[in-house]
Amino acid sequence: MASLAEKRMVDAEQADNNPRTRPEELRLLEALLFASTEPLDQATLAKRMPDGVDIKAALTQLQEDYAPRGVNLVRIANKWTFRTAGDLSWLMTRESTETRRLSRAATEMLAIIAYHQPVTRAEIEEIRGVVTSKGTLDVLLETGWIRPRGRRKTPGRPLTFGTTEAFLSQFSLEALSDLPGLEELKGTGLLDTRLPTGFTVPTPSDDPTLREDEDPLEAGDLELVLAPRVEPETGSEGE
Repeated sequence: MASLAEKRMVDAEQADNNPRTRPEELRLLEALLFASTEPLDQATLAKRMPDGVDIKAALTQLQEDYAPRGVNLVRIANKWTFRTAGDLSWLMTRESTETRRLSRAATEMLAIIAYHQPVTRAEIEEIRGVVTSKGTLDVLLETGWIRPRGRRKTPGRPLTFGTTEAFLSQFSLEALSDLPGLEELKGTGLLDTRLPTGFTVPTPSDDPTLREDEDPLEAGDLELVLAPRVEPETGSEGE
C-alpha cells in the first residue's frame, strides 16, 4: 500500500496537471458574462481576460460552480450565457406564455422552418398543404426567431428562411441538432405512432453558408415590412 506521503505527491502532481482557474479570474469571467446583454463566444471572452488564462477551462469550472444554483451557465450556439436553471423554468411559464403565444399555424410554420431550412414560403405551404397568410410569417419575423437567409435560384427568386440564435436561446438549444428526432416526437405524442412507411424527420443543419441553390440577399431584403396587424388565420389552416 502506498504511504500517506506518496498519496500526497500523487495528488500534487494531478493538481499541477489540472490547474484550476484563480478566483479573481473567475470573478472577471463571471462579471463579463453577467454584464453582457447577449451570449458571448470564447474568443470574445478571451480578449477581455488577462493573458495566459485558459478560457475553456475557466468556463468549464464556472459552469460546474453554477450547476447547483438557481442560475446556470449554459452554451447556446457555441456562445456562453447565464440562464435560469431548467428545473425552475416553471417560474417563467406564465410570462413566456403571455408574451410568446403563437397560433397553431405559426407554430407549424416555425417547426417546418427549423427542420427544413433553408425553405421558402411556397415550400412551407406545400409541406403544410394550405396557404399561409402573410401575418403568420410577420409574427415569426417579429419574434426574431426566423430570418431571411437568401434567395432561391428559381423563377421569381423567392426568399429562403432559417432560424436564428434567438430561436436556439428561446428553446434552450445548444444547436439545431438538439431538436427532437422522429422517435422522440413519437414518444411525446406530437406525432402519430402509425406513420406512413418511409416517413422521416429531416436532420436540420446549423451551417449558415448559402447553399448552391441560394443567392445572397439583395439590398432591402432585411428591411421586410411587417403587416400593421396580424391577419386572422382561415379555417383551412386548422384554426
